[in-house]
Amino acid sequence: MSENKTQQAPLLSVQHLRQYFGPTKAVDDISFDIYRGEVFGLVGESGCGKSTTGRSIIRLYDITGGSVYFDGTRIAAGWQNYKADVKKAKADAKAEVAAIHAEYQEKEAKAKDNPAQLEMLKIEKKEKLDAVSEKLNALVAEKTKEIKSAKHDHKHGNKDFTRHEVEKVRAKYEPLLEKERSDEEKAKLTKQYKEEVRLAKHDRIMNKIQMIFQDPIASLDPRMTVHDIIAEGLIIRGIRDKKFINEEVYRVLKLVGLVPEHATRYPHEFSGGQRQRIGIARAIVLNPDLIIADEPVSALDVSIQAQVINLLNDLRHQMNLTLLFIAHDLSVVKYFSDRIAVMYYGHIVELATSDELFAHPCHPYTKSLLSAIPLPDPRYEKKRKRIVYRPLIDHDYSKEGPTFREVAPGHFVSCNSEEFDRYEKEIAGK
Repeated sequence: MSENKTQQAPLLSVQHLRQYFGPTKAVDDISFDIYRGEVFGLVGESGCGKSTTGRSIIRLYDITGGSVYFDGTRIAAGWQNYKADVKKAKADAKAEVAAIHAEYQEKEAKAKDNPAQLEMLKIEKKEKLDAVSEKLNALVAEKTKEIKSAKHDHKHGNKDFTRHEVEKVRAKYEPLLEKERSDEEKAKLTKQYKEEVRLAKHDRIMNKIQMIFQDPIASLDPRMTVHDIIAEGLIIRGIRDKKFINEEVYRVLKLVGLVPEHATRYPHEFSGGQRQRIGIARAIVLNPDLIIADEPVSALDVSIQAQVINLLNDLRHQMNLTLLFIAHDLSVVKYFSDRIAVMYYGHIVELATSDELFAHPCHPYTKSLLSAIPLPDPRYEKKRKRIVYRPLIDHDYSKEGPTFREVAPGHFVSCNSEEFDRYEKEIAGK
């Protein structure tokens, strides 16, 4: 990560995100930041929780625990983990109380003939029980407050965002209206002001975040024309000007490499690559700040994948987009992503810049993924050896479990102390 990025606030901040489906922990306590203008790659094998992470960020799922902040505003919050903490604390307190009663029952039986000692034991026992109760009450009060805050932000985040956007419009126009002396210009400004306030009242946080889905066939409504698919977001936002809507639809069609004539056709009339371009057009028509690309090329032919990647790269620079790029193939994101996070079974096991990750992979799972990348060289392929990741053999967490640690500037790995020392030496020695 460059130095200037570490000094700016992240556009998207994911903190201790958990997404559970019953007993299945699809995403289990992951944290990362994405800075404005960068491409953040999220890679891992199928079923590791990549797509679930993207869908949780955009609120297609109600998250189990953790928080998601977008441009400083909490847009998603989970409270199930807080409830679990309270339940566990109550169970621990109950066990502690039972242990205290058992301990002092034996002591009181021995001191039954000594009234002074018996009274001292009762006072001592009460103090310990009061301490347990006080500790439990403090934790319950803290978690109840966090649950209330999380529920409010999750439910009213859009209302708070809308109110903020309306205030921004008012702050922009009210000084201009006060200074303006010409009645004609004042009327024109007032008209613009009212229209922008009306649109701001329809604005939602998710207008700033859009998603490109993995399957370009399933993600497009077969009964809608391309024009209607792309224009739907503008209409929902409250834009009524049909001429403006048509111009925006034709503009984004050209941006993604299609032509205005395609607007009247239906999705089944296009190839897979063209359908994905329509999905991209739908995502960028609202001029979002962040796009979540959920394996946007995995369902396409290899020859088309490069075209779509290049298109996203061009749009990134033209529109100053920030991307969360989800993929299962490290080779796809190598030259496209600024930083890459590697996921395994709901956890992020390694995070670094693209160059650093490929130059100094530390976690055994990352090395396994890198060893699976084929190269167009028959002699190399004949000698290439796959590294198989075996968690029970590759790690010894019997004495100390793993935590996310910085083994080099901007390079984080899930490891324990022994592994941390080894990874530091590996990087220093290369």
